[in-house]
Amino acid sequence: MATPEFIVRLREKIGHDLLWLVGVSAYVEDDEGRLLLGRRADTGEWALVCGINEPGEEPADTVAREVAEETGVDVEPTALVRVKAAQHLTVYANGDRTQYLDLTFVCRLARGGRSEPRVADDESLEVGWFEPDALPEPLSASTRERMAVVAAWRAAGAGAALFSQGE
Repeated sequence: MATPEFIVRLREKIGHDLLWLVGVSAYVEDDEGRLLLGRRADTGEWALVCGINEPGEEPADTVAREVAEETGVDVEPTALVRVKAAQHLTVYANGDRTQYLDLTFVCRLARGGRSEPRVADDESLEVGWFEPDALPEPLSASTRERMAVVAAWRAAGAGAALFSQGE
């Protein structure tokens, strides 16, 4: 998995010290209500698409970019449903330490865009659409948590989008 260039440059200065990063997660459903998931190359778990916000990039743009880069599917974020600081540190095999602020977006397929998922980079082993009652295993705990957040958001009367894209 390619580390973004801005992180490589930061790591040259700070080494393995804790780095606070903004991450995005994409809860993507197609018109049939199926959920888009990828099987992560690093853990083998099935998960929502997630990625790191680049400096100056709008988070809504980040989520659309990450979904396209990882699955080849074009999406439009429709709502920001959770902003949550991770309570745990992530320590990578090389010793790099990070902690994330995760922004979870609900997304729909982009009108006229690509909707057939394919493995589009080295971060996923497989990608696909799954019925909510037939999800693949192992499913990551973070995906289960985000699915529960989306369900609670919908049960509370999902409102209008909470962000503007690309302004």
